[in-house]
Amino acid sequence: MTTQPPNIVLIVTDQQRGDALSLAGHPALRTPNLDFIGATGTRFRRAYSEVPSCIPARHVLMSGQSPETVGMLGFYYRNATCPWTPESTLPGTLHDAGYETRMVGKLHLQPQRQRFGFDAMELADGVGGENDYVDWLRQRGVPRHLEPAAHGIGSCSWLAKPHHLREEQTYPAWAVDRSLDFLRKRDPSTPFFLNLSIFSPHPPLTPSTAYFDHYDRMQLGDLGEPDIGDWVEPFDGPINGLDPVGGEQRVHLDPLTMHRCRAGYFGLIHELDAQIGRLLSALRGQLENTVILFTSDHGEMLGDHHLFGKCEPFEGSANVPFLLRLPGPAGKTPDDGLKGQICDRPVGLQDVMPTLLDLAGITVPDACTGRSVAALARGEQSADWRDCLHGEHSGYRTYEEGFHYLVDDRYKYIWRSQTGQELLFDLMEDPCEEHDLSQDADITTWRRRMAKQLAHRPEGFSDGEQLIAGQPHRAFVPGKGPEVAWGDVGR
Repeated sequence: MTTQPPNIVLIVTDQQRGDALSLAGHPALRTPNLDFIGATGTRFRRAYSEVPSCIPARHVLMSGQSPETVGMLGFYYRNATCPWTPESTLPGTLHDAGYETRMVGKLHLQPQRQRFGFDAMELADGVGGENDYVDWLRQRGVPRHLEPAAHGIGSCSWLAKPHHLREEQTYPAWAVDRSLDFLRKRDPSTPFFLNLSIFSPHPPLTPSTAYFDHYDRMQLGDLGEPDIGDWVEPFDGPINGLDPVGGEQRVHLDPLTMHRCRAGYFGLIHELDAQIGRLLSALRGQLENTVILFTSDHGEMLGDHHLFGKCEPFEGSANVPFLLRLPGPAGKTPDDGLKGQICDRPVGLQDVMPTLLDLAGITVPDACTGRSVAALARGEQSADWRDCLHGEHSGYRTYEEGFHYLVDDRYKYIWRSQTGQELLFDLMEDPCEEHDLSQDADITTWRRRMAKQLAHRPEGFSDGEQLIAGQPHRAFVPGKGPEVAWGDVGR
């Protein structure tokens, strides 16, 4: 008698910080359904987006490859002209192995509507424009002047307010509604792979009224305050005149505006958690043979170090949630002794594809640079696990912003490729990165590790022994991605 391979549910949110879970000890945020996934599985505390912005991060996730192997190192504004032809993808490999594959939500790959191995897709890369979510609303009689973008808040804005649509009309409700429809109508004779990809908590920060009010009613300070490092250039005070539509990455908001910003952000997470609860309820009878992996493409600085948005090497932007629940009955893992374990080995989005293929009993393609974390999730010691994870990003708003980072189970080293600035943080003693150790600790070891990491790169970041600042750090690895001038690269 043969056992059918496990069903696989991959849940991906957009712009969710790694600490934005009540399971992670957040003082105000409540995420009971996500907590269930982590408490009956493994929470990888040192999980990172190797290239922390939407499009390149999703290339990494879907290919199981590092950013340099994918070839995309930054946010390319003219993404529709940048078609992607990967050697293999997660859905494509699962499809070839007999899985029924379904995508619901944000894919953010090019060309749009290419399936990349999915049998079928229902797509909305954002909350505005023409997409399947907007079509779904129109079919339900929502007039055009009340469509999602009618609130007037930009997709990179720190402004926040309750959404004008009802809770059952929001993006998370649509995405879970369509996922439930798939579960009802799927082929029962084959295992399934469902990629539920929710746009929240990416701005606009407009959760449904109940979720916004829940946090907005709290006292100033109850939602936490931005962490400001002693290495950060100070502000004299809150700044007026910032671009409220989006585009300002360095900000200092007054306490009330920051409070409402956080109320919107946490409200979106609370709301998507409630919708994921609907999905978990539908899966209750199938959990014994279902793998669930929850993660996000990157985080959100949320005012930390006077920064807002993504594309930074700091914890708020680069650290992401990574919860893996192995097959087993509701409320416990195959081994009760592993319930709710925490792993501090450095993992990244490139590990998602190898992990899910490994758990499905499928050979991982040679093109993948990531590794399966399944053994770590089972509590097995892996002596040959990577010493550290490398991440990077080219300039987001200006050419001078390119960076590389290395992170292990305790420390993070950051090197700004254009300016040569170095930062070193002890994440165990200083998880908020408030104290730079680069002037006090032996930075030479980290500098050499980075130089060795980058020795083969065509940009000339390193000669193998020394780091070389000021070399072009563009959105694509030379020879691997489209050759573009800096003026063609933006957010």
